Amino acid sequence: MESYLSSVKKQFEYYKMLGEKAMEQLDEEQLFWQYNEESNSIAVIVNHITGNMLSRFTDFLTTDGEKPWRNRDAEFINPFSSEDELLYRWKQGWECLIQVLEQLTEPDMERVVYIRNDGHSVVEAINRQLAHYPYHIGQMVFIAKMIKNNEWQTLSIARNKSTDYNSRKFSQDKERRHFTDDL
Repeated sequence: MESYLSSVKKQFEYYKMLGEKAMEQLDEEQLFWQYNEESNSIAVIVNHITGNMLSRFTDFLTTDGEKPWRNRDAEFINPFSSEDELLYRWKQGWECLIQVLEQLTEPDMERVVYIRNDGHSVVEAINRQLAHYPYHIGQMVFIAKMIKNNEWQTLSIARNKSTDYNSRKFSQDKERRHFTDDL
Protein backbone atom coordinates (compact mmCIF):
# COMPACT_ATOMS: atom_id res chain seq x y z
CA MET A 1 0.00 0.00 0.00
CA GLU A 2 2.93 2.33 0.50
CA SER A 3 3.68 1.84 -3.19
CA TYR A 4 0.04 2.63 -4.03
CA LEU A 5 0.07 5.84 -1.98
CA SER A 6 3.35 6.97 -3.54
CA SER A 7 2.07 6.19 -7.04
CA VAL A 8 -1.31 7.83 -6.59
CA LYS A 9 0.29 10.97 -5.16
CA LYS A 10 2.56 11.19 -8.21
CA GLN A 11 -0.44 10.68 -10.50
CA PHE A 12 -2.38 13.50 -8.85
CA GLU A 13 0.70 15.75 -8.98
CA TYR A 14 1.11 14.94 -12.68
CA TYR A 15 -2.44 16.05 -13.46
CA LYS A 16 -2.04 19.13 -11.27
CA MET A 17 1.04 20.00 -13.32
CA LEU A 18 -0.87 19.50 -16.61
CA GLY A 19 -3.62 21.85 -15.43
CA GLU A 20 -1.08 24.44 -14.36
CA LYS A 21 0.93 24.24 -17.57
CA ALA A 22 -2.27 24.67 -19.59
CA MET A 23 -3.31 27.70 -17.53
CA GLU A 24 0.17 29.23 -17.75
CA GLN A 25 -0.20 29.45 -21.54
CA LEU A 26 -3.28 31.66 -21.24
CA ASP A 27 -3.79 35.27 -20.28
CA GLU A 28 -6.27 36.18 -17.58
CA GLU A 29 -9.16 36.85 -19.96
CA GLN A 30 -8.70 33.47 -21.64
CA LEU A 31 -9.07 31.64 -18.31
CA PHE A 32 -12.66 32.95 -18.20
CA TRP A 33 -13.55 32.25 -21.86
CA GLN A 34 -16.54 30.03 -22.57
CA TYR A 35 -17.33 28.44 -25.92
CA ASN A 36 -21.05 29.04 -25.30
CA GLU A 37 -23.49 29.48 -22.40
CA GLU A 38 -23.67 25.73 -21.76
CA SER A 39 -19.89 25.32 -21.69
CA ASN A 40 -17.59 25.75 -18.73
CA SER A 41 -14.65 28.09 -18.70
CA ILE A 42 -11.37 26.97 -17.20
CA ALA A 43 -12.23 29.19 -14.21
CA VAL A 44 -15.50 27.33 -13.66
CA ILE A 45 -13.78 23.96 -13.97
CA VAL A 46 -11.18 25.05 -11.41
CA ASN A 47 -13.97 26.16 -9.09
CA HIS A 48 -15.69 22.79 -9.42
CA ILE A 49 -12.53 20.68 -9.00
CA THR A 50 -11.43 22.59 -5.93
CA GLY A 51 -14.91 22.58 -4.41
CA ASN A 52 -14.93 18.82 -4.85
CA MET A 53 -11.43 18.44 -3.38
CA LEU A 54 -12.20 20.52 -0.32
CA SER A 55 -15.44 18.63 0.27
CA ARG A 56 -14.02 15.16 -0.29
CA PHE A 57 -10.72 15.56 1.56
CA THR A 58 -11.57 17.82 4.52
CA ASP A 59 -11.84 15.44 7.49
CA PHE A 60 -11.48 12.64 4.94
CA LEU A 61 -11.52 9.69 7.31
CA THR A 62 -14.18 10.97 9.68
CA THR A 63 -16.95 12.80 7.78
CA ASP A 64 -18.96 12.23 4.63
CA GLY A 65 -17.16 13.50 1.53
CA GLU A 66 -20.20 15.52 0.52
CA LYS A 67 -20.04 18.23 3.16
CA PRO A 68 -23.18 20.10 4.22
CA TRP A 69 -21.42 23.40 3.44
CA ARG A 70 -20.69 22.42 -0.16
CA ASN A 71 -22.87 24.03 -2.82
CA ARG A 72 -22.02 21.98 -5.90
CA ASP A 73 -24.42 23.89 -8.16
CA ALA A 74 -22.66 27.16 -7.30
CA GLU A 75 -19.36 25.62 -8.42
CA PHE A 76 -20.56 26.00 -12.01
CA ILE A 77 -20.83 29.77 -11.71
CA ASN A 78 -17.60 31.72 -11.93
CA PRO A 79 -16.88 33.35 -8.54
CA PHE A 80 -13.46 34.74 -9.48
CA SER A 81 -12.67 38.30 -10.45
CA SER A 82 -9.00 37.68 -11.18
CA GLU A 83 -6.44 35.07 -12.12
CA ASP A 84 -4.88 35.43 -8.66
CA GLU A 85 -8.15 34.44 -6.98
CA LEU A 86 -8.51 31.46 -9.33
CA LEU A 87 -4.95 30.26 -8.66
CA TYR A 88 -5.36 30.73 -4.91
CA ARG A 89 -8.45 28.49 -4.96
CA TRP A 90 -6.66 25.91 -7.16
CA LYS A 91 -3.80 25.81 -4.66
CA GLN A 92 -6.21 25.41 -1.71
CA GLY A 93 -7.83 22.34 -3.22
CA TRP A 94 -4.59 20.63 -4.12
CA GLU A 95 -3.02 21.34 -0.72
CA CYS A 96 -6.03 19.75 0.99
CA LEU A 97 -5.79 16.63 -1.21
CA ILE A 98 -2.01 16.19 -1.02
CA GLN A 99 -1.95 16.73 2.75
CA VAL A 100 -4.43 13.87 3.19
CA LEU A 101 -2.45 11.57 0.90
CA GLU A 102 0.73 12.29 2.86
CA GLN A 103 -0.96 11.47 6.18
CA LEU A 104 -2.62 8.20 5.17
CA THR A 105 -1.13 4.96 6.45
CA GLU A 106 -1.41 1.39 5.25
CA PRO A 107 -4.06 0.48 7.85
CA ASP A 108 -6.18 3.42 6.61
CA MET A 109 -6.49 1.90 3.14
CA GLU A 110 -9.25 -0.55 4.05
CA ARG A 111 -11.17 1.87 6.23
CA VAL A 112 -14.59 2.83 4.96
CA VAL A 113 -15.32 6.44 4.07
CA TYR A 114 -18.60 7.78 2.78
CA ILE A 115 -19.57 9.97 -0.13
CA ARG A 116 -23.27 10.82 -0.01
CA ASN A 117 -23.74 7.86 2.36
CA ASP A 118 -22.18 5.42 -0.15
CA GLY A 119 -19.39 3.50 1.56
CA HIS A 120 -16.02 3.24 -0.17
CA SER A 121 -12.72 1.80 0.96
CA VAL A 122 -10.14 4.57 1.15
CA VAL A 123 -8.56 3.10 -2.00
CA GLU A 124 -11.90 3.24 -3.84
CA ALA A 125 -12.52 6.82 -2.73
CA ILE A 126 -9.07 7.90 -3.91
CA ASN A 127 -9.48 6.05 -7.23
CA ARG A 128 -12.84 7.74 -7.73
CA GLN A 129 -11.20 11.15 -7.48
CA LEU A 130 -8.21 10.03 -9.55
CA ALA A 131 -10.68 9.45 -12.38
CA HIS A 132 -12.73 12.59 -11.73
CA TYR A 133 -10.02 15.27 -11.59
CA PRO A 134 -8.11 14.18 -14.73
CA TYR A 135 -11.44 14.10 -16.59
CA HIS A 136 -11.87 17.81 -15.86
CA ILE A 137 -8.20 18.67 -16.27
CA GLY A 138 -8.42 17.14 -19.74
CA GLN A 139 -11.25 19.58 -20.42
CA MET A 140 -9.06 22.45 -19.23
CA VAL A 141 -6.23 21.34 -21.51
CA PHE A 142 -8.60 21.01 -24.46
CA ILE A 143 -10.03 24.50 -23.89
CA ALA A 144 -6.54 25.99 -23.60
CA LYS A 145 -5.42 24.17 -26.73
CA MET A 146 -8.42 25.52 -28.68
CA ILE A 147 -7.73 29.05 -27.49
CA LYS A 148 -4.00 28.95 -28.27
CA ASN A 149 -4.42 27.08 -31.55
CA ASN A 150 -1.08 27.20 -33.41
CA GLU A 151 0.66 28.81 -30.42
CA TRP A 152 -0.13 25.84 -28.16
CA GLN A 153 2.91 24.30 -26.47
CA THR A 154 2.27 20.59 -26.09
CA LEU A 155 2.14 19.04 -22.64
CA SER A 156 3.02 15.57 -23.83
CA ILE A 157 5.11 14.00 -26.56
CA ALA A 158 5.13 16.47 -29.45
CA ARG A 159 3.85 15.43 -32.86
CA ASN A 160 6.43 13.55 -34.87
CA LYS A 161 8.67 13.25 -31.80
CA SER A 162 7.61 9.79 -30.58
CA THR A 163 10.74 8.18 -32.03
CA ASP A 164 12.97 10.67 -30.20
CA TYR A 165 11.07 10.17 -26.96
CA ASN A 166 11.17 6.38 -27.23
CA SER A 167 14.86 6.47 -28.07
CA ARG A 168 15.56 8.45 -24.91
CA LYS A 169 13.42 6.12 -22.78
CA PHE A 170 14.90 2.93 -24.22
CA SER A 171 18.44 4.26 -23.76
CA GLN A 172 17.85 4.12 -20.00
CA ASP A 173 18.42 0.98 -18.00
CA LYS A 174 15.35 -0.98 -17.03
CA GLU A 175 14.39 -0.15 -13.48
CA ARG A 176 11.28 0.48 -11.49
CA ARG A 177 10.31 4.13 -11.68
CA HIS A 178 7.21 6.25 -12.15
CA PHE A 179 6.77 7.65 -15.63
CA THR A 180 6.71 11.18 -14.19
CA ASP A 181 10.14 10.85 -12.57
CA ASP A 182 11.97 12.19 -15.62
CA LEU A 183 9.53 14.69 -17.07
